[in-house]
Amino acid sequence: MNTLRLALLSLAALVAIFLGWTYLHQPAALTAGSQRGRTSPQEVAAMRRAIERNVAGATDYAGFFERLKAAFPAEYEAFVTRAAERAAVAGETPSADALMIEAARELRSSHGVLAAKAEGPALDHFFEAKRAMLDALAAKDQALCVDFLYGGGNGDFAAFSRDHRSLLADMANAGLDAINDGQAKRVERDAPNDEDFHTLENALRAQGVSNAAIGALLDGKAPNPPLEDGEMCQAGQIFLQTLAALPEAARRRIYGFAVELMAHS
Repeated sequence: MNTLRLALLSLAALVAIFLGWTYLHQPAALTAGSQRGRTSPQEVAAMRRAIERNVAGATDYAGFFERLKAAFPAEYEAFVTRAAERAAVAGETPSADALMIEAARELRSSHGVLAAKAEGPALDHFFEAKRAMLDALAAKDQALCVDFLYGGGNGDFAAFSRDHRSLLADMANAGLDAINDGQAKRVERDAPNDEDFHTLENALRAQGVSNAAIGALLDGKAPNPPLEDGEMCQAGQIFLQTLAALPEAARRRIYGFAVELMAHS
């Protein structure tokens, strides 16, 4: 089952961007790498207030945090507490963007597997939001687009996200929608089969994607010699477009499988 083996690797790499976060390094403001010593409960409480002000003031993100708090109050409370403790140690209030990325990453880790059990429309929307982000990256910076595909944390994605908050919010909300839908509906799907992946590969070739680019996408590894950023970025766009155009049953088997991989990545 060579195709299935490749797909296991590729989909974990290419779409392990559930809510967009695994390809990023941990936001610096949320780590305790630059410790300045012990903190008091008062400092932590003050940092918590600052964090909640930051989130409330970011209109694109505020709705996601409100929904997260309503759907998973214990996880929300634990997240804000940890963020406040780390920020107090660092002596720096994290940005709303860093908080958004980290909150969605933690949600993916704790409940992302539920999204695999969502009904078809929720899964479709989930991947549509990813395509919108990739298309915006492609238009802005093809090197950053390729970095996004390979799950890297290089480039200036932090600056990009500050200028494209609505895209980040759409990805986060689409992911939360899928989690909530999966929790309620508990849809059971078969795993994708070799025929599904052969169909995907053939469709990519029919659209002019090179064998080198297909191998890179399906293996999740950079080709040697490397492809030009423009070709690789375009191949990634075609990949997600092609997935969206597959027959419904195959598409949703692959989508559900990919989401389950992401949740465990």
